[in-house]
Amino acid sequence: MNFLRYALISNFTPRFLCAIALLAPAIASHAADAPEIYEPKPTNSYFAKFNPRKAPEPGPLFLKEDDRLAIIGDSITEQRIYSRIMETYLTVCVPQLKVTTRQFGWSGETAEGFRRRMTNDCFRFKPTVATLCYGMNDHRYRPFDVMNGMWYRSNYTAVVKGLKDAGARVVVGSPGCMSKPTTWGKVNGMTLDEHNANLCALRDIDVGIATREEGRFADVFWTMMKAGFEGQTRFSTAEEPYMIAGKDGVHPGGAGHLVMAYSFLKAMGLDGDVGTITVDLASQKAEASAGHKVEGVADGEVTVTSSRYPFCATGDTNKDSSVRSGMEVVPFNQDLNRFRLVVKNATASNYKVTWGEQSKSYSPSELSAGVNLAADFAVNPFSDAFKKVDEAVAVKQAYETTQIKKEFRGIVDAKKKEDDKSGAKEEGKKEDMESIVKRTEAVRAPLVESIKTAFVPVKHTIKIQAAQ
Repeated sequence: MNFLRYALISNFTPRFLCAIALLAPAIASHAADAPEIYEPKPTNSYFAKFNPRKAPEPGPLFLKEDDRLAIIGDSITEQRIYSRIMETYLTVCVPQLKVTTRQFGWSGETAEGFRRRMTNDCFRFKPTVATLCYGMNDHRYRPFDVMNGMWYRSNYTAVVKGLKDAGARVVVGSPGCMSKPTTWGKVNGMTLDEHNANLCALRDIDVGIATREEGRFADVFWTMMKAGFEGQTRFSTAEEPYMIAGKDGVHPGGAGHLVMAYSFLKAMGLDGDVGTITVDLASQKAEASAGHKVEGVADGEVTVTSSRYPFCATGDTNKDSSVRSGMEVVPFNQDLNRFRLVVKNATASNYKVTWGEQSKSYSPSELSAGVNLAADFAVNPFSDAFKKVDEAVAVKQAYETTQIKKEFRGIVDAKKKEDDKSGAKEEGKKEDMESIVKRTEAVRAPLVESIKTAFVPVKHTIKIQAAQ
C-alpha cells in the first residue's frame, strides 16, 4: 500500500517523520504489491485531490442458499438503515436464496473494538457470510498518518481472518465519506478534504485486505463521494444543502444509506433481475420469469401473482433524508431492482400502462425493449406488502441491538466485576452467557417469524391500453 501518497497531505511533525523512518521497510513491502492503477473519476475539480486505488470487480454471486448474514460496523451500522435496506432486499427481492440476517452495529466502534468482541457477540451465531464497515472512527478525525494506517490494517485484517476462521465469507466494506468536518473532530481547523483524504487512504488499505484475504470489496467511500457530488449538483439549495453523509457530516440520512446498501449488494454479485413479465398483445398471451405466475390475460390486462417483490421506496427525490433520493444518485433501480414489462406486437402509436393506481405512457419501442416498472412506479401494488416486511425487519434489527448491547454486554460487564472482586475464573461465565443467549433468542424468534408472516404473495394487474 502506498502510504506515502497520503502522508504528503498530512502534518509532517518530528514524531511523524520518526514513524516514517521506523516503518520504511513495512511501507516498502506494502507498496510493492499495490499497482498504480486508479479508479476513473469525474473531470470536475471537486475530485482532483483524490486518486483511489482501482477496486476489484464484484464477480459472480457471492451468496449461497441458506446463508446466515452478519452485518457488522460502527454507529452508522447501528443506525439500522442500510442494514435494514439490505435485509429487506434479500428477503423480498431474492427470497429463493433464503438468506437470514443479523446486524451487529455498535456506536463509536473501530475494527479493533469488534475484534475484541467478535467471538462473544458474533461467532456464536455461526455466520456464513459477513459485511464489514469500519474506518470512520478508525481515521480518528485527523489527517492520515502511517502509524494509524498500520494499526487499522492490522486490526481490520485480524477481523477478516477471524471471520474466515469461523467459517464466514467476508465482504470488506470501506468507510464512507464525510459531508463536513465534525464538531467532535480531533484537530481544530481540519478541512473536509483532509478528512476524506484520510478515509480514502483507509479505503485503499481495505482494497488490499479484501484482495489478500480473497474476500469481496464494497467501495462505500468512492460510491458515496460520487453520489454526494451528484446530489449536491442537482438538489442542493442555500437553505438545505444535500449532504450524502448526513447533516452532522458522518451519519447519513436515507439517501446515503441507500448508497451504502447499493455498494454492499453490488459487491455480493446480485444481478438485480427481480422479474420480467412478457405480454404478446396479438395473441393475448403472457409469460413470467421465476417467482411470478401469470393468472390470466384479457384485452391487454394481465393478472400476475408474485412471490418476489421489487424494492419499493417512496418519498422526496431531492432530499438527502429520503431513501428514494438515493435511487437518483446511484443506479440502484437499473443495477439491482429490475421488474420489467416487455410488450410484443404493440401497434398503436402510444400506450398507457396502469399498475395499481398509477399510469405511465410509453411508446411501442420502449415497451418492446422493456420498461422497468420498479423505477417508474414508486407507489405500486407491492407497496403495502413491502412496507409490512420492512417494518418487521426494523423491529427485529432494533431488538438485535438490545440483545447485544444491553443483554450480552450487561452479563459480560457484571461477570467481569464479580470476577475482579472474587478472583473467579472463566468457568461460570459460559453458563451465564449461554442462559442469556437462550432467553434472548426466544424473544428474537417470533420477530424473525413475523418477517416470514408478512412476506406473502402479491396478486396484481397490469393494464396495457392504446392511448386515445
